[in-house]
Amino acid sequence: MNVLLTGGAGYIGSTFCEFLLKENYKVKVVDTFNYGFDSLNSYMHNPNFSVEKVDVRNFEKIKQLLKKQDVIIPLAALVGAPLCNFKPKEAEEINFNSIQNIINSISKDQMLIYPTTNSGYGVSENQQFCTEDSPLNPISIYGVTKVKAEEVVKEFESHISFRLATVFGCSPRMRLDLLVNDFVYKSIFDKYVVLFEGHFKRNYIHIRDVCGAMVFAIKNFNNLKNQTFNLGLSTANLSKLELCEEIKKINKEFTIISSEFGKDIDKRNYIVSNEKIEKAGFKTKYTLQDGIKELSNFFKIFLPNEKMRNF
Repeated sequence: MNVLLTGGAGYIGSTFCEFLLKENYKVKVVDTFNYGFDSLNSYMHNPNFSVEKVDVRNFEKIKQLLKKQDVIIPLAALVGAPLCNFKPKEAEEINFNSIQNIINSISKDQMLIYPTTNSGYGVSENQQFCTEDSPLNPISIYGVTKVKAEEVVKEFESHISFRLATVFGCSPRMRLDLLVNDFVYKSIFDKYVVLFEGHFKRNYIHIRDVCGAMVFAIKNFNNLKNQTFNLGLSTANLSKLELCEEIKKINKEFTIISSEFGKDIDKRNYIVSNEKIEKAGFKTKYTLQDGIKELSNFFKIFLPNEKMRNF
C-alpha cells in the first residue's frame, strides 16, 4: 500500500508517519520543510519511507507524485484563524486550490482521506450537538477555505472526510497555537491565564487518536467510503474555562483569570457529536487528562531553560 502525505512533516503528519510505517505501508511525504527537517529524522532509516521537498502549489509536480499512490491524505494547510487572516491569499491557494488539483489528478481507484476541521460549524444554536448533517457556517477564512475544500472532496467518488476537533498532544513538530497545548504551556511557565470569552465551547481530540482514526479509515475504506465523520472526544465538549479547570486539577498552581475586556480572535462556539464514527467501530484511546499530563511532563523538561515560543 503506497500512501502519500502532503504536509507530512507537520504537527499531525510527523506523528502519523509512525503509525503508517508500523502497518508496513510505503510512505511518501511531500512538504516544504518551512519549519525544519528534524521532525522526520527518526524515519529516514526505514526503506518504506521517502521524502519530496515540494510545495503543494506546484501542481505539475504534485500531479506526477500522485500517480503511483494508493492512498492520498492531504495534510498540508495553513491552520487556524489568525494565520489565515494574516495570509488570506496563501490560505486559499494551499487550503483549497491544492485540494482541487489533487482531485483533478487522481482516479476513482485511489483512496482520498481528507482531514478537515469542525471549525465549519461556526456557532451552534442553543448549544445543540453538531452532527455531520448540521449546517456549516464558517466564520473565519480558515473555516471557509476548509469547507470549500470539503465540498469538492465530496464530489470525488472515493473519499472519506474527517472533521477534526481541536487537536492536542506532543508531536515531533510541536505546536503551541493549539488551545490545549497553549493553556498547558501557560500553566507551567506563566502559572496563570487571562481568559477572554471563556464560555466559548469546542471539542478536542488527542493527536494519536487522529492518527489511529486515519489508519482505521484505510483498513475499513469500503465500509466508510464517501462519508463524512466528526472526529473528537465525546467526553471533551468543553468551554475554555472548563478546559482550564481540567488543567488546574493537574497543575494546581495554575491561576485562571476571567476578563470582561478583550475578545477572542476565533469566535467558534459549538459542541459536537462523534457518535457516527463511534458506531462505525472507531474508539478513542486517549483522554483529555492523558494529554494534559503528557504535555505537562514535556514542558517541565524545558524548565528552567528558555521558553519555547518558537514552537
